[in-house]
Amino acid sequence: MSNSKPVRIAIVGTGLIGPRHAEAVLKDPDAELACIVDPNPVVEAVADRLKCPWYRSVEEMLASPAKPDAAMVCTPNHTHVSLSKELLEGGLHVLCEKPISVDIGSGQELIKCAKARKLKLMIGHHRRFNRYVVTTKKLLPSLGRIIAINGLWTMYKPTEYFDPPTEWRRLDSAGVVFINLIHEIDILHHLFGPIVRVYAEKTVSQRGYLADEGAAITLKFASGIVGTFLLSDAVVSPHSFESGTGENPMIPEVGQDFYRIFGSEGSLSVPDMTMWKYPSSTRSWTEKLDRENLEVPGMGIPFELQMSHFVKVIKGQEEPSCSGIDGLRALAVCEAIKKAMEVSKPVDI
Repeated sequence: MSNSKPVRIAIVGTGLIGPRHAEAVLKDPDAELACIVDPNPVVEAVADRLKCPWYRSVEEMLASPAKPDAAMVCTPNHTHVSLSKELLEGGLHVLCEKPISVDIGSGQELIKCAKARKLKLMIGHHRRFNRYVVTTKKLLPSLGRIIAINGLWTMYKPTEYFDPPTEWRRLDSAGVVFINLIHEIDILHHLFGPIVRVYAEKTVSQRGYLADEGAAITLKFASGIVGTFLLSDAVVSPHSFESGTGENPMIPEVGQDFYRIFGSEGSLSVPDMTMWKYPSSTRSWTEKLDRENLEVPGMGIPFELQMSHFVKVIKGQEEPSCSGIDGLRALAVCEAIKKAMEVSKPVDI
């Protein structure tokens, strides 16, 4: 398509995340909000507010005379593949929210579908654009060889989070592993390379839903790095990506660390960006460590940066930051973690 012509993007699904993506489209000078697709009649008011057409289904949108160039899929996890394939088969490029799918086989089919039609498929792991993640990746070489990492995603989701019309969050396909941990796994892949083995002990269930609530996890990376990760959406805690970075305006920012990275030359905690190193080449536990609090430059809102990147991908100016394969890799690790929680044994990936 012409590089001067705005890319017309549809938003499919208007739960918590859909309207945020719509706002990102509206703020991009190279994009245009084509429409919103959602069967819920109350969405008509959202479309009126955003000044765009509203369609009840993808089929209805594809049959319209003003078919868009691309679509952003923001629907429940178990619908990602079917809707994304319908959009691709209709000739649209797709940015699909994470996870790419709820099982490996259907995710592979989605990737094949995009490849067969020579269309772009990107997965919405937007935190690759977060300024703390970008800065951390740049700082890694200064830590020497990375030996180990420690991560936390611990928060409390209230009862209404699981109530209608979002009762699908009670399903096994929508627990904290697929909804929240998958973001963390993608960041860990982005920073440290592929994870090849996991082990997990699940936390005690407090809600009684099919959806998992958390686990204590060990990770082995192909590079030799080892890690631990503590996950729970049913505890009171300030240690999570959202609370630490303030990325989600609905969640108060407290700035507590959620990653600790340990290297042969230094260590770093994120997002307080505290680096610890010895003042000289002498390294010994008897030496006093220097502490430095590093600045993190502003970069913009990750959703908006991701949308701008998606537009450039469609125009052939950039390669996807998170391809279908990248999304599938994160899903494979999450599947392995869920399996390890069930069998109480390490799982190779």
